[in-house]
Amino acid sequence: MSSVTLASAPEDATALEAAEAHHARLAGELAGRVSMLLTAADRDPGAAARIHAGLVTFCERSLLPHAAAEEAVLYPAAHALPEARLLIESLIGEHRALKGLVATLRDAPRSESVPADARALQVLFEEHVAKENGLVLPLLAMAPEVSLAGLLDGMHHQHADAAGAAQGEPEERGGCGGTCGCGGSDDTAEPELDVREVPHSLRHATVFGALAAVPAGSAMVLVAPHDPLPLLAQIEQRNPGVFAVDYLQRGPETWRLRLAHR
Repeated sequence: MSSVTLASAPEDATALEAAEAHHARLAGELAGRVSMLLTAADRDPGAAARIHAGLVTFCERSLLPHAAAEEAVLYPAAHALPEARLLIESLIGEHRALKGLVATLRDAPRSESVPADARALQVLFEEHVAKENGLVLPLLAMAPEVSLAGLLDGMHHQHADAAGAAQGEPEERGGCGGTCGCGGSDDTAEPELDVREVPHSLRHATVFGALAAVPAGSAMVLVAPHDPLPLLAQIEQRNPGVFAVDYLQRGPETWRLRLAHR
């Protein structure tokens, strides 16, 4: 069933698609950052610490403001629908769990549980947005008394305010959060991102998130099921001249590319 069929008005159909796309971008970027953290954890503690700090910053400036905007604008409208009331209460509980995991990652950067906590955060968020995409957003789009487009516009302003408040925090925590004084090493293995099992709807956003975790002078290896020419064009469009691409393997079933941050 298409989003046009689900929506009670054309503008709500467009809003539904935009909300799903935004969720895909958030989930993809989170997945990319977590994947980079997991691959770097055992190879390069210095790089892992920097990626960890970037992950926390992303959560505090994007993920949590998004959740706060949902609770302020979207969830009250959905809670008014009898069929969504219990679901919304459970989703609010999941928001609390997300905040708790982010706080744990922020407050214990040296903990051995960081990789597991980061992975738990990723899994929980992906399951969370699947419920929103599959249940909450369609219910709101089909309700004739609700303007999903208006709600999402209000969410946008709420999110901007929450994200603006988070901008008062330091941009990064001294590379590795000021916790280890590391600078990395030239001979450490480069982290690898394998997107062959990543859902197609999340694949590009996952790569963008991973690249956001690559500091200047470093690189990552991308493993793909085909030659990712459209993705490379998007990377260049988003970051002109920033990443140099070197093919390490060209098919027939696997492509491996080294993307170096100049």
